[in-house]
Amino acid sequence: MTDEISALEPTAGADRSRRGGGRAGKRAGSGAAFEQPPFRQLRIPFEPVKFVSDDQLETIHDASLRVLEDIGVEVLHDEARTIMAGAGAQVTPGTQRVRFDRALIMEYMGYCPSQVTLHARNPAHSITLGGDNLVFAQMASAPNCSDADRGRRAGNQADFRDLVKLGQMHNILHLTGGYPVEPIDLHPSIRHLECLRDFALMTDKAFHVYSLGKERNLDGIEIARIARGVSHEQMMNEASLITIINTNSPLRLDIPMMEGIIQMARHGQMSIITPFTLAGAMAPVTIAGALVQQNAEALAGIAFSQMVRKGAPVGYGGFTSNVDMKSGAPAFGTPEYMKAQLVGGQLARRYRLPYRTSNVCAANTLDAQAAYESVFSLWGCIHGGGNFIKHAAGWLEGGLVCSYEKTILDIDLLQMVAEFLTPLDLSEDALGIDAIRAVGPGGHFFGTPHTQERYKTAFYSPVLSDWRNFESWAEAGSPTAYQKANTVWKQRLASYERPTIDPAVEEELNAFVDRRIAEGGAPTDF
Repeated sequence: MTDEISALEPTAGADRSRRGGGRAGKRAGSGAAFEQPPFRQLRIPFEPVKFVSDDQLETIHDASLRVLEDIGVEVLHDEARTIMAGAGAQVTPGTQRVRFDRALIMEYMGYCPSQVTLHARNPAHSITLGGDNLVFAQMASAPNCSDADRGRRAGNQADFRDLVKLGQMHNILHLTGGYPVEPIDLHPSIRHLECLRDFALMTDKAFHVYSLGKERNLDGIEIARIARGVSHEQMMNEASLITIINTNSPLRLDIPMMEGIIQMARHGQMSIITPFTLAGAMAPVTIAGALVQQNAEALAGIAFSQMVRKGAPVGYGGFTSNVDMKSGAPAFGTPEYMKAQLVGGQLARRYRLPYRTSNVCAANTLDAQAAYESVFSLWGCIHGGGNFIKHAAGWLEGGLVCSYEKTILDIDLLQMVAEFLTPLDLSEDALGIDAIRAVGPGGHFFGTPHTQERYKTAFYSPVLSDWRNFESWAEAGSPTAYQKANTVWKQRLASYERPTIDPAVEEELNAFVDRRIAEGGAPTDF
C-alpha cells in the first residue's frame, strides 16, 4: 500500500467529518470508531417486479406439482420417509422415491408462517424476515479468502475471526449467514463449536448453523440459547437461528439436510429450503425448466418441515442460475440469474413465505466485472422482493473466495441500496417552497437556511467513491477503489470492540463448548 493511499483516508475522513458523513454520519452501535448509518430493519417501499403474469406463474406452479406427483423426489433419510408416509405421501416400497399429491403439498404449505422474527442476543439487533422486510447477511462458506496484501489463501481461524469482526462492526450486515470463510485449521468434529462460540461472543446478532448432522444443529441451538440467556421453552417460541437447506439437485433430499429440517423444526428454529439449480447442469437448460425443478424441490422440503411440526419457521430460497456452456463453470450476476430471482420472488409470495436470494458474482478479482455483476444481482434481489439476502458482502470467484476488499465494496453498495429504499421526506418543510421563494430565479441554494440546516445529513456519503476532480485525485496518487477498500478494512478492523456480554453467560457458554469439545464434538461422517 503506497504512502499516498495511506495518507488519503484521513483527508477523506476529515472531509466527511466536516459534512457530518451525510446519512452515513452516525456511529456504529457496537462501538466502531467510524461513521455509518444506524442498524435498522430495512423495508422495500415499492411493489416487487412481476416478471411473469399470474397465469404464467400458475403454469410454473402446476408443472412443479406435476413433478412431485408423477416423478417424485428421492429421500435418503429413513425417518424423513416415515414422517412423509405418515402424512400421506406415497413411498414406493423398497426404494427411496417419494411422491406427493398436490393437495397434500398445498395443505402443509398452508401451515407455514408468513413472517419470522430472528431474536438476537442483543434485542436491538433482532430482525424480521417476510413481507416487505429486507435483511443482509455476510458471505458464507468460502473455502478461501483473499486481500491485496497477502493474496489468496486457504481459510483459517484467524481470517474467520477477522471477517466475523467486520460483520459485527457494520450495521448494514444484519446477521452472519454462516462461516465467512471455512477455518480448515480446526478439526471438522469441533469446528462448529469453536465457530459458533465466536459468533455468540464476538457478535450480538442472529446467526446461522450448518445442517451437517444432528449434533451440529443441537449444539448450535444450545449455544444460541445460552448466549441469549433464555429458557428452552422461550427458545422454542422465539427463533434465533437459521439454517440453509440445499437440496441435492436434481430431485434428491439427502440425509444431513433432512436431519437439519427435522431438528430445526422440532426446536422452533428457521430452515430456508434452497435448491441449488444450475440450468444446463443440475437442472434443465431453460430457465423455465430450472424454475420448475427449483420450485418442486423447495415445495417438497418446505412441506416436509410442516409435517415435522406445523407452524415451524421456514423460508423459500432460490439459487437458480446458469453455467458457462463452454466450460461448465457456474455463472452469476447474469441476465438469467436475474430472471430467476424475480420469478423466484413471485413464487415465494404466492406461498406467502420469506424469500432468500443472494448477491453473487463470477469475477475472480475486485474489478469492473465484480462490481457490475454484483449490482445486477442486487437489482434482482431488491426488485424480486428478497427478504433475506445471503452472501451480501465479500463474495468472489463464484463463492470460492471471501475477499476483504470486496466485503467493503459490497458494504458500500448495500448502504447505497438502503438509502435508495428510504422513503422521501415529503413534509411541507422538505418541499422547500420558502427556500425556492427566497432564492428566486438565477440564484443558488448553498447559503440558504434550508441548506445550512440539512447539509450534514442531506446525502449519502460513500465509503469508496471518489468525487474529487481529476487533478485532485491524481495529486493524491490516483487511488483506485480496490486500494481504498484495502485501506478501509484494515483501519476499521483495528477499531473492533467485542460487544458486552454477562460474564456468567460467557462462563456458561464456554463450559458447554469446552465440554462438547472434550466429548469429541460431532461425527464427521454425518
